[in-house]
Amino acid sequence: MVSFCWDGEVLYVMLLKDRTDGVTNQHLSFNSKVKNGMLFLASLAAVLGPLSFGFVLGYSSPAIPELSTITDPRLRLDDDEASWFGSIVTIGAAIGGLLGGWMVDKIGRKLSLMFCSIPYIFGFTIIIAAQNVWMLYLGRVLTGLASGVTSLVVPLYISEIAHERVRGTMGSCVQLMVVTGIMGAYIAGMFLDWRWLAICCSIPPTVMMVFMCFMPETPRFLLSQGKRREAEEAVRFLRGPDAPAEWECARIEDASDDQVIFVLGMADLKDPGVYKPLGVGIMLMLFQQLTGINAIMFYAETIFEEAHFKNSNVATVVVAAIQVVFTAVAALVMDRAGRKLLLILSGVSMCLSTAAFGVYFKLSSETHGNSSGLCLVESPLAEDPAAELSWLALASMGFFITGFSLGWGPIPWLVMSEIFPSRVKGFASSVCVLTNWGSAFIITKTFQDLMDLLTSAGTFWLFSGCCALNIVFTILFVPETKGKTLEQIQTQFKGTLE
Repeated sequence: MVSFCWDGEVLYVMLLKDRTDGVTNQHLSFNSKVKNGMLFLASLAAVLGPLSFGFVLGYSSPAIPELSTITDPRLRLDDDEASWFGSIVTIGAAIGGLLGGWMVDKIGRKLSLMFCSIPYIFGFTIIIAAQNVWMLYLGRVLTGLASGVTSLVVPLYISEIAHERVRGTMGSCVQLMVVTGIMGAYIAGMFLDWRWLAICCSIPPTVMMVFMCFMPETPRFLLSQGKRREAEEAVRFLRGPDAPAEWECARIEDASDDQVIFVLGMADLKDPGVYKPLGVGIMLMLFQQLTGINAIMFYAETIFEEAHFKNSNVATVVVAAIQVVFTAVAALVMDRAGRKLLLILSGVSMCLSTAAFGVYFKLSSETHGNSSGLCLVESPLAEDPAAELSWLALASMGFFITGFSLGWGPIPWLVMSEIFPSRVKGFASSVCVLTNWGSAFIITKTFQDLMDLLTSAGTFWLFSGCCALNIVFTILFVPETKGKTLEQIQTQFKGTLE
């Protein structure tokens, strides 16, 4: 009897091995027939959304100084109004994240992306025609709303049209285009006034809406709607005419057999395939904001001034250029190095650099006999500072931006698009986007109060501690998704055999 059981186990293992080898051979055959040209074109059309998003984020930097000194009193911004002009985008984006989660499930990824271009265009149009401060606020809220939808929809769209060999690179292009848009707004702001800059910022979403008319819906969404023929046509468009579209659609359907109910209920939140990735996604978004990225950007201009970069416009362009370069590097190595390793290296880099920032501010305050974080902006940085400390500030900022761009900038958005089952993808993604933009608003608006309470040195050491925690979190809880299909990633969270 024991002998038969042992033989049966051997037979089972042999059959399982044969099945695995068969699936692997099918994968190799499929990959050998794939052509990526149209996939790259569809991704390019989609990432015009993040480019628009970047222009929204970058617009306030060159526009606020001009609006603060404009001769028209109806449009002139005081310090408080300028603060709201910059930060109110995050409120619109948080709302947009919730709206986007509903839209992707109801009307699909493609139409959601096309429709989100409308508030971009309307928002910038209102800014262009603004006659008072409230019109400026309304325009910023609308562009923020579009940014929130974009930050949710585009990663989902790209993750669902890309195959596992290039999904990391394609997904990283989302953050690459965001920082490119920010840099574009900074550069354009050096030559254009605030109205013409708004006109310039409205061009990418207009082009995106036109290009997306010719791009397909994602095969996964079409299959979820029972549109098998359209899904196969989308696969042929994205993979080339020789790729076995029927096989890829069948693979997606087989993995989705347990997701036939698309109405989210409380029972779903007890499913490890739902609550585990949801927890990971929420914490990734929270830790991204707790790295201190907004604080570093807040001090960027004054740090460059200390290093004798008197032209603050050039300084902000240099910072944006560093982000673009190293985000591009992350995109190139994402599918080789993997998400988890880059997150860990990024966390270590930011932990050390924010700790060094704390040391810099501590030494600066002792040098000038002033430990007040609020006065630190006025005293050590605005006056002639100790030249021997300038290198520490510049090195810390460069090291931090490099680390953030390599990992914690692009990867949370990429992983969010990969880990959720289809039936909860809209809801779960909207929760993650709401977490990101909500925490960004809170941290931005309370940052000065935090400096008053803890001093600048204490605030940056707090950020350093948060970066240390994100390293531990990554090691313990974040799965490696490199080279895996979306179905394999979801199976991994459930803890079942692939």
